[in-house]
Amino acid sequence: MSPLALLFLTLFNSILGLSVLFPILGPLSRELGLSEVQVGLFSTGYALMQFLLSAYWGRQSETKGRKPILLLGIGGFASSFYLFALVAWLGYQGVLSGVGLFALLLASRLLGGAFSSATLPTAQAYLADITPREARTQSFALLGAAFGLGIIFGPAIGAGLAHFGLLAPVLFSASLAVLNGLFVAWVLPESRRAGRSEAPPRLAWNDPRILPLLGVGLAVNLASVAMEQTVAFLYQDRLELSPAQTAQAVGLALVVFGVVGVLVQGVWVRSVRWPPRVLLGLGLPLLFLGYLGLALAHSFLALTASLVLLGLGSLASPGLTAALSLAVSDDEQGAVAGLSSAAQALGRMLGPVVGTSLYSLSPAYPYLFSALLVGLVLLLLLARPRLARG
Repeated sequence: MSPLALLFLTLFNSILGLSVLFPILGPLSRELGLSEVQVGLFSTGYALMQFLLSAYWGRQSETKGRKPILLLGIGGFASSFYLFALVAWLGYQGVLSGVGLFALLLASRLLGGAFSSATLPTAQAYLADITPREARTQSFALLGAAFGLGIIFGPAIGAGLAHFGLLAPVLFSASLAVLNGLFVAWVLPESRRAGRSEAPPRLAWNDPRILPLLGVGLAVNLASVAMEQTVAFLYQDRLELSPAQTAQAVGLALVVFGVVGVLVQGVWVRSVRWPPRVLLGLGLPLLFLGYLGLALAHSFLALTASLVLLGLGSLASPGLTAALSLAVSDDEQGAVAGLSSAAQALGRMLGPVVGTSLYSLSPAYPYLFSALLVGLVLLLLLARPRLARG
């Protein structure tokens, strides 16, 4: 099996282990007596640690090697989830409660965010190591497909495991990470070439080669997360559905959205071999139309068609990742991947707050905001013809 296929499996397992928890975090926290705000802090804290540490891990992978940093990230992820399960079990037993229970659960999530932030930038740098510059866009598209598949299958597995108890998906995620780590240790070869500098490259976020592209990544992720956090409310309110009907409708729509995204990145982008600027030039308008469609749609068909447009627009993602990779030297791949992951994490931090706050003012506002962000990015792309060249 090729290193690219091995890395695909590694990333798929990592995202699968994380997304398994999506359906159960809310009900688990309620059973433990935690508030919705406290549950939100679990996700915010996780993203905060990724924002703070992604660039550090990316730099470390340049001197320590890709494989050791990947193993550290996967091992830390597994340890944090076992810790979360242990603390939650103590909460079920009445040993912990209140502030103490919340503080320890939050600490486990912060630990998970700190170590999991090593996985994505190191994987992106690994891909850059094993892929020639002219084929890098197609490799990063495969990375996006691995993410999409993990997010499609993870929640379904989590919901199924919840029948054995709400802690079962947590233990499954931790155990899957352990198996993933063993897989990486035994099978995945080291990709970093010999002769690299002993000092990690100090690529700054305000480097003119990458600053505009980091801004694009922040804007696109912020727009996406603002949508994801509110789209269930939109379906329920626009279609006047019951909670059970909402879960069914949104579940179906998001599966369609996810499948389209996987096919676009895993099949289409890899077959057409378009350069980053073309992918961004096509993907961003599709994202703009998709967000605008959500703001205006009032039927299931129109809402879901808008999500399909967003899925098609996901071809901008490998274009952006490849553009960042191609903007710097081969010795800076870990550093630029870390900064890119940090920008995305900042979007994941801000997105839930921005999206839900705007939705409380009007159901259309989060999607108009997302369309505005993407529109500004499009203007930037038009104003900077050399941006995302390659």
